[in-house]
Formats: sequence, C-alpha cells, structure tokens
Amino acid sequence: MPTDVTVPGDAPPESPSTAREDALGVVSAYGGNRRSGATYALWWFGLALVVVLLAWLSLFVGARPVSATQVWDALFSYAGSADRDQEVVVGYRIPRALLAIVVGAALGMAGSLIQRLMRNPLGDPQILGVNAGASFAVAIAVGFLGLTSMWSYIWFAFAGAVVAMAIVYGLGSAGRGRMTPVRVTMAGVAVTAVLTGAVRGIGLLNPDAFDALRIWEVGSLVGRNNSVLLAVLPFIVVGGILAMGLARPLDAISMGDDLATAMGVPVRRVRILTIIAVVLLCGAATAAAGPIGFVGLMVPHAVRMIAGVGGWWLTAFSMLGGAALVLVSDVVGRVLVRPDEVPVGIVTAFVGAPILVILVRRLSSGTA
Repeated sequence: MPTDVTVPGDAPPESPSTAREDALGVVSAYGGNRRSGATYALWWFGLALVVVLLAWLSLFVGARPVSATQVWDALFSYAGSADRDQEVVVGYRIPRALLAIVVGAALGMAGSLIQRLMRNPLGDPQILGVNAGASFAVAIAVGFLGLTSMWSYIWFAFAGAVVAMAIVYGLGSAGRGRMTPVRVTMAGVAVTAVLTGAVRGIGLLNPDAFDALRIWEVGSLVGRNNSVLLAVLPFIVVGGILAMGLARPLDAISMGDDLATAMGVPVRRVRILTIIAVVLLCGAATAAAGPIGFVGLMVPHAVRMIAGVGGWWLTAFSMLGGAALVLVSDVVGRVLVRPDEVPVGIVTAFVGAPILVILVRRLSSGTA
C-alpha cells in the first residue's frame, strides 16, 4: 500500500500495477488463501450460528436477571402474560437483540463497501464523516423542528449522510493529483470534527433537544422497540441487496478505474449505486441507534485477515461479523456497570481505537 504519495504537484497516471498495490480486494495482501465456495459457505453458516448464540445470550443479561425457563416461555408460550420477566424479554431484549444484529450488519457491509470504493484501508462510516452527517441532520430535526418520530427524522439522517459523503469525497479528490487514502481520511476526520461540534452546539442551545439526544448521540440501543426496527429494516434490506450485488464490481474498481473499465465494469454507475447503498445502510443504522463507530473499520479487516476472502464473500462475512461485534459490545456494556450500562457506541470505541492505531502502524510499515 503506497503511503508516500505527495498531494501537491502532478501525479503520474494510475497504472494497473500501481492500482493492484492499492487494491483492498486482493486476498494475498492479507496472507489469505483461496478456498472453495463450500468451505466459505460452511464458515458463513458457522458465523451465523455464533450470531444466534450471542443473541440468545443477550436475552439473559441486563439489570434484571432472567432465568432460562422464563426466556424459553417468553419465546414460545408468551401470550400477553403479566409476568414481568417475560415482559422484559419480549418487550425489550428481543427487539434490542434484533436491532443490534440489523445495525451491526448494516455497518459491517457499509465499511466493506467504503474501503473498496475509495481504496482506503481506513474507510469507515465514522472516520469518513458519514455517521456524523447523519447525526447532524437528526440533531437539526429534533432540536429545531421538534421531530421525534423515527419515520420523520430518518429522512434527515439519509440527507445528512449523502451531504457528508459528498463533501468528503469532493475534498479527497479535489485539486491536483489522484485521490489517495490519506487525503480522503484527512477530509473525513475534518468533516467529522466540524459536524460533531455542531451537534454538541445544538445540544447547548436547546437543552430539551440535548436531553433527547444525550444517549442517542453516543450510539445506544437502550429503549429501542419493534417500531424502531420495523422503521429502518426496509432501508437496510435494500442497502444490503445492493451491497451484495456490487461486491464483485467493487473489487475490480479497487484495482483502478482504468483496469475496471477494461474489464467491462461501468465504473460511474457502480460508484453511484455504492454511494446509495452506503447512505441507506449508514443512514438507517445511525437513525436507529446513533453514530456507532469503528464497526465498519474493524470487521472487513478482520474478515480479510482471518478468512482471506474478497468479492461477495467479503460482504457476506462483514454482514455477520458486524452483527456479532455489536451484539458482543451490547452485552459487555450491560455487564460493565450495574445496574446501569455503558452504551454500545462507547464499547466499540474502546475496542476500535487500539485497532485503528495498529492499522495505521501497519500501513506506515507497508505490511497492509
């Protein structure tokens, strides 16, 4: 991965050999080996089983301990019972576990798309300002327009994600020379800082809005019910279908636009569809649970390094890996502080920050 690119001045034309060095979809860069589709399918179903087990575990953990019998009865024989334990499981923990799966899957897929689209190993909805843009738009909707319904401000989240991604993409590709990971990352960090400060400013100007956004803005699944899940699920499903369909063309684009065009890939159309998919995934996930960071950064890298996959399988594994990571973070957050809990966005930040440092060191040494 080249890291000594000089931004000012003329840059040489992008050659296929240079593009291949930048390609995040090349499995050999992560030391992986090509395996059969049957092996990947077996691993994928094994990871899906892990996600199911984690979701089952999350039903027991919380401020109110629930026995296995109560969980079983709540799942298979609940009929509006007045039993408080069953009500906790059905009304709070099952919707929360399902939302953690959906949000984590969306962020994992979005990260895999962004990293390949921008040929940026540090690509992440949080780092590149996508989540911050959605958060800023939601803060405006809640703080100044008084919107409180998910259906009302989810459109603001989409609009904010689009604007933020367009700004970062424009800043990263503006000027002389080709777009580089360093330029895009710097633009994303700058946009994120500005928009995050603006969200905090809205909270100070409007204390009522601050109270409503205080937990949401750090990334949390607390208090979410089935209505929230049903509101964002259609957008995430559409974004996920686009992500799966765009996986192979994006691998070609990650090796350079010229090479992708020579392979018959409609580069411009794939880029536009990828941006739409990222906006759908990140906008819906952020509207539902707030800006949860580092999931899109960590999961695709872990998938490449452990399984050595690219293309469609990278997106499929990132989907389950993101779901597993958010579920684990949610459970850990409930266990760390009793009877309160740590929001899932803070847990992923504690895990993601050291991993980000490791990735930067690997990039600077040319090992990633």
